[in-house]
Amino acid sequence: MEFTKKNLMEITKKDLLNGLSSKSNPATETSDLVDMVATLLHSQTQVHIFHLQTKTYSEHKALQNYYEGIDGLVDSIVESYQGKYEIITGYKTIKTVDYKSTEQVISYFKELDENIEKNRTSVKESYIQNQIDGVQELIYSTLYKLRFLK
Repeated sequence: MEFTKKNLMEITKKDLLNGLSSKSNPATETSDLVDMVATLLHSQTQVHIFHLQTKTYSEHKALQNYYEGIDGLVDSIVESYQGKYEIITGYKTIKTVDYKSTEQVISYFKELDENIEKNRTSVKESYIQNQIDGVQELIYSTLYKLRFLK
């Protein structure tokens, strides 16, 4: 809102309590947060499928660590966001794929991280950004295990 001398006279008590800015729900303005959360929720199922289909023990364990860890991390992001704003709606479903190779799984995790980087700007709060960082820590720890611990 651009403030002119005339509309400054029209500022209400509600405007002052809201800090002269709209504390709107970013998820209703853009689908970025919803896309990121839906993708992360789906990643638990997708990685669990990879885990069940791989034939190498080290990959099996690395993927298990991811799918067991991601649920709580995503849950915390969503609960923090919803505590400040509103309930997130409009989740999409994503088709799962079968395991083909370690390279496919590594590419999957890199794409997952790219999705986070692209969409995390829909959230401004540092504490939620820190929670998102925790997801990226888990992704990169998993990538390390997939790439180097064979």
